[in-house]
Amino acid sequence: MATPDFSLAELMIVAASEAWRDNGEVLASGLGIIPRLGASLAKVTHSPELLMTDSEAFLVEEPIPVGPRGNYEPKYSGYMPFERVFDCVWHGRRHAMVGPTQIDRWAQSNLSVVGDYSKPKVAMLGVRGLPGNSINHLNSFFVPMHSKRVFVEGEVDMVSGVGFKPERWSDLMRRDFMGIGVTVTNLCVMDFAGLDNAARVVSLHPGVSFEMVQENTGFPLLKAEELGETPHPTAEQLDIIARLDPHNLRSKQLKGDPRGIRKPEEVEL
Repeated sequence: MATPDFSLAELMIVAASEAWRDNGEVLASGLGIIPRLGASLAKVTHSPELLMTDSEAFLVEEPIPVGPRGNYEPKYSGYMPFERVFDCVWHGRRHAMVGPTQIDRWAQSNLSVVGDYSKPKVAMLGVRGLPGNSINHLNSFFVPMHSKRVFVEGEVDMVSGVGFKPERWSDLMRRDFMGIGVTVTNLCVMDFAGLDNAARVVSLHPGVSFEMVQENTGFPLLKAEELGETPHPTAEQLDIIARLDPHNLRSKQLKGDPRGIRKPEEVEL
């Protein structure tokens, strides 16, 4: 059987979907087109027990396609106002995939400012809900352009999301619900499951070498023992992704909409 053609965005959607495998009945939140499609693919395929909202006030039985809904009618299954969302957050029953501006070796994340806080080079929209979310439930990361500007050499310029740096935790702070899942980038899939929560490369996208990833990361990386190539989307997964994204918004998420299978010289850094 011939391998179907697929884009890098579709490869990353499939990789992102694995973040929610075996999570149980938690609220799955993918922030951004690729993470949202990843969460949706997870619910449709391997994890039907995931909870998913209509992004308004209701739980839905099946993921709502992204973009204009047209004649699509959501299949509602329950009421889910913000109060109930916060209950899920505070009790650790949520797994979000977020897109930080910076990530450091301790898995701390920043989405607020770049540069000195008192006089930043760039100011975004603040920390938003990330401090409370990151201390209360599992979070994964999505990075569309893997570089040292994102994976910084020292500590992030502002800690918006908590990580594993011991000095940031007091003995009075609970860590029961905090956790870091996977990081899906345009080069690889990573986690922070090495010794002392060191960052590991779990899989490499086609055409990418470990050395290429390390050169574009500001801190040392480990190779996972099972390091291999990121699994390619199947024809069935591609059909589901197309149904979940009928307006092909995924093609606009990465510069140039690169192919999923690239030669090393085709990998944009």
